[in-house]
Amino acid sequence: MQISKGVEWAAHAAAMMIALPEGRGLKAEALARYHEVPTAYMAKQLQALSKAGIVQSSRGAHGGYRLAKPATEINLWDITAAIEGTGPAFRCTEIRQNGPCGLKRKDCKNPCQIASAFTAAETAFRDMLKATTLAELGAQVVQDSEQEHLLDVMGWLNAEAVPLGKSVARC
Repeated sequence: MQISKGVEWAAHAAAMMIALPEGRGLKAEALARYHEVPTAYMAKQLQALSKAGIVQSSRGAHGGYRLAKPATEINLWDITAAIEGTGPAFRCTEIRQNGPCGLKRKDCKNPCQIASAFTAAETAFRDMLKATTLAELGAQVVQDSEQEHLLDVMGWLNAEAVPLGKSVARC
């Protein structure tokens, strides 16, 4: 299973928003600059997070993004699903029914063992992502980071955070 760069970028952007002061947000351009990624692509990820209700956005000179709910209520599955969708990673095509020794459809009463194994693995993967909140990740970053780096990040946030105007309805 491969997770797209968009999920990584969205998770990092959301994690940056944890520390935003009330009433302030970050522009897509600022987040893209901070992570050295293309602005248009970062904006696309933020729009997907907005549509999923993970972030809220404001337009215009006083526009930007901030978390739409507490970081304790956002998990990595929420972010992954917002960017990549909720469909299964593995889709069984019943290949066991193909070829010279293929099973007849009527003989496929039980699920394919291979499909079942992939489904179980994907369920465990999703459950792990659901059990990992943005708040927990933020706390780990603070715990694992040098104080000087945290001060640099907070200085950047204070310099880049903009006062937000009216929130825009989610897409």
